[in-house]
Amino acid sequence: MSAASRDPGAAAAPSFASVILPLAALNMLNQASRALVAVIGPLLALEFGLSASELGMLAAAFFASYALTQLPVGLALDLFGSRRVQAVLALVAGAGFALSAAAEAAWLLAAGRFVTGIGVAAGFMAMIKTATEWYPRHRVAAVTGTGVFLGAAGGLLATLPAQWLVPLLGWRGLFGLLAAAALAVALWIRLVVPEAPPGAPPRRRRRPLGAEVAEFGRIFAHPAFLRLVPAVALMTGLTFTYQGLWAGPWLRDVGGLGEEARAGVLFCFALGLMAGSLLNSRLASALQRRGADPMLVPWCGMAAMVALQLALALAAPRDPLLVTLLWTAFAYVSATGPASYAAVGHHFPSDLAGRVATAINATMLVLVFVLQGAIGAILDLWPRTAAGGWAPAGYAWALLLTAGLQAASALWLALGPRPGAAEETGSGTG
Repeated sequence: MSAASRDPGAAAAPSFASVILPLAALNMLNQASRALVAVIGPLLALEFGLSASELGMLAAAFFASYALTQLPVGLALDLFGSRRVQAVLALVAGAGFALSAAAEAAWLLAAGRFVTGIGVAAGFMAMIKTATEWYPRHRVAAVTGTGVFLGAAGGLLATLPAQWLVPLLGWRGLFGLLAAAALAVALWIRLVVPEAPPGAPPRRRRRPLGAEVAEFGRIFAHPAFLRLVPAVALMTGLTFTYQGLWAGPWLRDVGGLGEEARAGVLFCFALGLMAGSLLNSRLASALQRRGADPMLVPWCGMAAMVALQLALALAAPRDPLLVTLLWTAFAYVSATGPASYAAVGHHFPSDLAGRVATAINATMLVLVFVLQGAIGAILDLWPRTAAGGWAPAGYAWALLLTAGLQAASALWLALGPRPGAAEETGSGTG
């Protein structure tokens, strides 16, 4: 079966509450884990005496394991299905949260973050895989976007609510709550998510494992992957980079905001991600159904992101309302992951959906690992301020760097290799 002909789930009437919602709950823990460090990052830096580079590397430990796990997880999703894979990984995430809560040294906290990254590694990709199996192709972006919208509530909980709980529970208590939630989600997935759509063949490896793994080489070499993924990965990667760490310090050192105000802006950032995930994906599905290019909405998001990064770098705004609007807009226009991932997936058969999604994510997370460390290195080029923060000039240069990289990725998207007629139908076993 080719990518062009597949229309999975067209005859089925899947329940979103049983097929996608429990998987979205694990993605909620993923979002909460990423956003939490932006809120408690200054506390961690003070408690463990971390420099900007060290704090960046601490945050990057999560994304390092997340990235290293992507390809094995993608293969597991294709071979064993989202239900079994995600129930196990939720338990792993719980262990990572518990280790983080108990950490008495920076390296132990980094180890906990590393384990957590493994546990939440398939959150978004499992929804893409499952939506591809259960829904018609033109609905994949909208259904997945709704799941991401719900999962993004974790990003909200890790902002103002987390800031309110810090005086009561401390940052260790917050990690403890996440550990308990991960155990509950593992049970929910195991009991509720169905194994496969009605009439689907039983999940089993039909070819040697080496042949299944070799499909990754064909995915990475596919002209559609080579052309689309740099831009797609950088869009999502910049969201991870700023929401996951550097937006919080920017709000303190450039925006001049206190703890409560910073948490409020990050709360709005998470709201922007939620709204963008829902509305951008639905718009992309509606336009695609009418024959539009699946990458049209991501194209518009890229252009807006570049403009917003330039505004933040060159204007260095300090008005709280303007700062909130700019970062919320950045989050909204960057939230095209469901649409852009689905657009790449259209070039491949459905039995590779897990591997295609995780190949994109692996590429994106390598970028996040590099960018978080690189921004920290740029900030360390200037002396620390009297308040212990980093110089606004460093943030400006970091934003100019990421805006330039995104403009270059858009140029590659326009000029990069395009698949021929035979390649448009995808490769793989189908």
